[in-house]
Amino acid sequence: MSSTDRQAAREMAARRPDDPAPDSHTAGDDAIDRLLRAAGWPLTGPDDTAFPITGLPTPQGKGYVDYVLWGDHRKPLAIVEARHTRRNARAGRQRARQYADGLEAMTGQRPLIYCTNGRDHWLWDDRTCPPRAVRGFHRKDELERLIERRMRRQPLATAAIDTAIAERPHQHRAIRRIAEAFEQDRLRGALVSMPSGTGKTRTAVALADLLMRCHWIKRTLFLTDRAAQLQRAAAAFATHLPGATLVDLAKDAAPEGDVYLSTCPTALGWLDGIDDAPRFGPGHFDLVIVDVAHRGICQQYRAIFSYFDALLVGLTATPKEAIDRNMCDVFGLAAGLPTEAYDLDEAIADHHLVPPRTVSVPVRLQREAIRYDDLSDTEKDQRDTLEWDDGNADASAPEAADAWLHHQDAVDEMIALVMEARGHRVAGGDWIGKTLIFARNHGHARFIAERFDANYPQYKGELACVITYEAGQTQALVDAFSVADRMPRIAISAGLLDIGIAVPEVVNLVFFRRVRSRTRFWRMVGCGTRPCQDLYGPGQDKQDVLVFDFCRNLAFFNVDSEAAAQTLPTPLGQRVFRARLELLTRLQTRPAALCVQEARASYGNPPTPAALHDDIAHWLHRQVASMSTDNFAVRAKHRYIGPYTRREAWQHLSPAQAAELAEHVSGLPTTLRDDSDEAARRVDLLMLCLQLCVLRGEPAPERLKTPVRSVARALLAQTCHPAVRDQAEWLTALAGEGWWSDASALQLEQARRRLRPLAHLIDAEARRQLACADCADTVGPTREITVTACADGTGFERFRTRARQFLRTHDHLPTLRKLRHNEPLTTADLAGLEQMLVVDGVGSGEDIDRARRASGGLGIFVRGLIGLDRAAATAALSGIIGSEAMTADQREFIDLVVMHLTGHGTMDAARLYASPLTDIAPQGPDGLFAPEMVDALVTALRRIKARAGAT
Repeated sequence: MSSTDRQAAREMAARRPDDPAPDSHTAGDDAIDRLLRAAGWPLTGPDDTAFPITGLPTPQGKGYVDYVLWGDHRKPLAIVEARHTRRNARAGRQRARQYADGLEAMTGQRPLIYCTNGRDHWLWDDRTCPPRAVRGFHRKDELERLIERRMRRQPLATAAIDTAIAERPHQHRAIRRIAEAFEQDRLRGALVSMPSGTGKTRTAVALADLLMRCHWIKRTLFLTDRAAQLQRAAAAFATHLPGATLVDLAKDAAPEGDVYLSTCPTALGWLDGIDDAPRFGPGHFDLVIVDVAHRGICQQYRAIFSYFDALLVGLTATPKEAIDRNMCDVFGLAAGLPTEAYDLDEAIADHHLVPPRTVSVPVRLQREAIRYDDLSDTEKDQRDTLEWDDGNADASAPEAADAWLHHQDAVDEMIALVMEARGHRVAGGDWIGKTLIFARNHGHARFIAERFDANYPQYKGELACVITYEAGQTQALVDAFSVADRMPRIAISAGLLDIGIAVPEVVNLVFFRRVRSRTRFWRMVGCGTRPCQDLYGPGQDKQDVLVFDFCRNLAFFNVDSEAAAQTLPTPLGQRVFRARLELLTRLQTRPAALCVQEARASYGNPPTPAALHDDIAHWLHRQVASMSTDNFAVRAKHRYIGPYTRREAWQHLSPAQAAELAEHVSGLPTTLRDDSDEAARRVDLLMLCLQLCVLRGEPAPERLKTPVRSVARALLAQTCHPAVRDQAEWLTALAGEGWWSDASALQLEQARRRLRPLAHLIDAEARRQLACADCADTVGPTREITVTACADGTGFERFRTRARQFLRTHDHLPTLRKLRHNEPLTTADLAGLEQMLVVDGVGSGEDIDRARRASGGLGIFVRGLIGLDRAAATAALSGIIGSEAMTADQREFIDLVVMHLTGHGTMDAARLYASPLTDIAPQGPDGLFAPEMVDALVTALRRIKARAGAT
């Protein structure tokens, strides 16, 4: 082409419009029109389509916007670019941006940008975030909110998290990580992994509160997979966000509110017909929270998450290492990299959960050898989807392989292992702890309940209940099971309780079915890992949950769990039986002069030796005669029981007979139920032990007399009660020293009978002393524990090991409680601590002197063995934690400091500049905190250490 021709072509192009008005409609344009009208845009105004615009960077400087979505006062809310996007929805992005520039120059408001070809739609607010795929067009009010949010939105990094909603450090860390993902990384999704019972719902509430206060969101949609979980979430939102209007999508026909709660199936129903006239526009919700996210829910209900143009947050109980690529993809994250992960070991170390410990169970059949990790992604999806389908709670389990689970012998074997041999027990060991049994289906659960009723008829059908969808009245049954000291003690579930139940008293989990969804498995384990204070008595907290796995679920999921101890404490009722048995035999052999003295009490007369003997024999006989052979444990020991069902057999027992009864009969269940207060039964044991000391000719040890005096003093504080007021004079004597100088066995029996009906009135401290009273060597032989781990260590290392064991079993002592809780110590406290360690044979004076020199004080040495209470450590650092809106890295740094304090009791400032803290901040705290905050941190650590010394 000649230069003349090229010049002519340039002049022709200059005369031609470079962005002509559209002259034809395509099928894609028809689809766009239909979708816009469905979203409430009638497109009837002259400026709604083909709107002319000037100021374009073209030779003519003019063009036409395909669609303009106008707000009030002639302000554009959004433009829709279609002509340049017909082949690819993103192809017209640059031209659309030029249109937005022109409209902003003409009107003073920058519109949002849609690029669409009728099938694919992209929304771009080029002032705040990158383009993102959407399912359709926003309605007018939704676009207005997005425009308004540009000006009103406040920074999240400096905004405070409401500690009244989420008070735990790991919750704050999760919220900060999510906020950083939204604000700094410009992501739209976040996924947080937290075990059940660590506060996922409260974290979600606090996050919603933060985002609402900072004007990032207006409406929140909270989704879950089960109605029971939704009820708990609704309660949490109502309690902690009282100003928010809650909407239950299953009940409200014309919903309007701030927080919408729904199960996933219900929410999907509200979106039926989204291509025509959906009830909610894509921008109706600003935040969607999915609790609990798992493979099944992400696959089945992904349409919900993709329809709403909202920030998406998933909460999952699936451990970080088990989160797969597909689940991360739903939230726009890289495979295996959730936004924040708080694992089970951390939660246990922080005392937010207790560890699960496995109980070895008989292997009945050769079962499926394949593991979850060996499955393909498709097989995992199939199993997870089936397991979360209420109609097929166990559809993935082969019928033939699991047929043994329905055999009577197998069920009875399971019941015997849990009830009689290995299950955790409460109330001094007399009651089975709250227990969850996971069955295959409703019929299986019903059969297990029938076997409980057959073996324990004395409970009249109240011991175990079936809680399934088919059973009905599920909430009433859950509420009854949730009451700590009431029936039922055992809940048998198929599908319903598997997804989680918040009953901290649960201490036994029985997997009597296969589980093949990893998330479901961890949620089932989470039913028992919540902590519970004073579960076994005052000061005796829940330490673990026992997992009875009859179907190799642990092996299938490759879980390495700590095995439970092989021995359990002897139940209180069994100890009382044995004490009375020995008392009976000693009353037979001791001369009357050794156990009868002149009574000094003014409240009735002590029983005579013969009367006491008859009373004990009668009590023992009734216990044995009421042992029903309907129970499998009783049937197995029937040959030891038969001879003693006759009353005359108890008139005189030989030592061999007494030994036989103690070993084989004392622990068997009886149909006689003692529903008296636990404190009353502990008074029984304590007073029986004191009687045995007298009959043996031994002085009663102070460790047995002190709790009795504490009970008397506690009752004297209740003289407003008529029964106590009537015995105030005697209780005063019992609380002193003189009464005990020549107390006989008969007087002690009289004291037992007088104290027992009043025991339910005593306070928590007196109950704690009763529970901690050591009667072991009074009732029977003690069990020696040999520590072999330090057999080759130095003498001082052995002293340290002995001291650690001793201190952990005596952590109720006031001085140790002060050390654990960072409370000031006195010189007398430390002197008493030293004397106790020497008197109880833990170590010599030389050992203690060496410990004092090595650690800088005895208190610091002991604190290093028992650690610092986490709440106390957090309180000691409150000046740092509460001084500013901490970033996630700052929070994680302080969390590691607190973790070190809980494990080691103190922390030198030099440790702040060493691993693992430098893994977060290579320069130590100086790289994260302002200088004054570093100084405050160092000062706080010094004060913590100083508190372990005398003041």
